[in-house]
Amino acid sequence: MPKPILILQIRPEDDTSDNEFAAILKYGGLEARDVRRLRIEETGIPEGLRLDDYCALIVGGSPFDISTPQDRKLAIQNKIERDFNRLFDELVARDFPFLGACSGNSLLGAYLGTSISTRYGEPVGHAMLDLTEAGKRDPLLAGFPDRIAVLLGHKEACDALPAGATLLLTEAHCPVQMFRVGQNVYATQFHPEGDAEGFTLRIHAYKNHGYFEPHEAERLIEVVSAQQTPHAQEILKRFVARYRTRS
Repeated sequence: MPKPILILQIRPEDDTSDNEFAAILKYGGLEARDVRRLRIEETGIPEGLRLDDYCALIVGGSPFDISTPQDRKLAIQNKIERDFNRLFDELVARDFPFLGACSGNSLLGAYLGTSISTRYGEPVGHAMLDLTEAGKRDPLLAGFPDRIAVLLGHKEACDALPAGATLLLTEAHCPVQMFRVGQNVYATQFHPEGDAEGFTLRIHAYKNHGYFEPHEAERLIEVVSAQQTPHAQEILKRFVARYRTRS
């Protein structure tokens, strides 16, 4: 039997968490039996978690902000950040297959020593990202057009490419959109599982969280419904296909 993919989620709301999970399955071409899902927003990462039990790890988004001053973070957020740092000690050293989206991107970037701030925050909506030369050669992006559409919305981002990382996707408003560490550790600032349904749900859930002004919610729903993002979702599909058969 192939090992399952581990999906770690950090969303406190049941509906947004369930929707994100369903979208990862849908666009990853997965069934529930192919994965193990852990919601860690209340307890953190279990201490006994073993990477050897899985073929890959996917981490989704969260309303937590890495750049929040330490004394203003909830105790569980501080625990989750410590837990990820402990996990990354092993994962990065082993070059274990990882795909972190949005919060997963910030967690990995911070671990690798890059500053995370609001300098490159972007409003909820679509963005057009440019493939770098390295991106054009990467197995998750090879054959893509030079520019692809994605769905995103974030208050913070990596201020610079982490040392030793390879930049794969970029844009003027937020330069570090996708990077790779080693050969198998990936992070995206955007949401490869994102679609209009999921973003509509998140817009309603987070309209008072500082991502946008609450009165803009209906306009943003129209914006995220206006364009498909098949290449972003193809990244997730390729990641799953590339690592799912590892034993």
